[in-house]
Amino acid sequence: MIYRRPVLDVIQEKFVFSIALMLAAWVLSGVIGFTLGVIAAVKKESWIDRLIKLYCYTLASTPTFWVGLLLLLFFAAYLGWFPVGLGVPPGVLAEEVTLVDRLRHFILPALTLSIVGVANVALHTRQKLIEVLNSDFIMFARARGEKGFPLIWRHGLRNIALPAITLQFAAFGELFGGAVLVEQVFSYPGLGQATVEAGLRGDVPLLMGLVIFSAIFVFIGNFLADVIYLFVDPRTREREAL
Repeated sequence: MIYRRPVLDVIQEKFVFSIALMLAAWVLSGVIGFTLGVIAAVKKESWIDRLIKLYCYTLASTPTFWVGLLLLLFFAAYLGWFPVGLGVPPGVLAEEVTLVDRLRHFILPALTLSIVGVANVALHTRQKLIEVLNSDFIMFARARGEKGFPLIWRHGLRNIALPAITLQFAAFGELFGGAVLVEQVFSYPGLGQATVEAGLRGDVPLLMGLVIFSAIFVFIGNFLADVIYLFVDPRTREREAL
């Protein structure tokens, strides 16, 4: 009703912007969060661990739109490194928009969404790795002379892989919700902004289509996590065989 076009066409057009934003944020938050969590667990109770926890607790209690506004004010308004909004430069024909133009409009929204997603992954990874490092089989491995990174790699990271995969793929729903706020702050033309428009202006067909699409999107994330389990954990394959 808003766009005077079929709902599927609107979703396809907006999804191109949103999927790039969410995938970039998903990868960045997962890699950075997992790395910070491992470092914090290995350096438990040190100043590095305290600094990472402070960073994560601060982010976990910070609204997504507020982080976006801070980045917008500093990097766009004050420094002028990035544009203040939209997905492409205003007043430029679609065929004249370059990849560099799209990237300049893309970086701040993706950075905002990934920064907020780091906290949960880092804190969860830290806690799980600490539990593994305090277990009996780690004590036995240390008694055999294993230490340092080989010990963490062989016995630590492999045991926290499944929980990390579960958390990362379960974050698909949070990514979609965070994208709604981020796209509003940066006027980014994705599914999040379309959802807000549809809700505020009473476009029921578009809103229903977006809700169904978001449910499918989250389902795919959980399904991919289950498929990856088969390759990561041999015990899963054994249960399937039985």
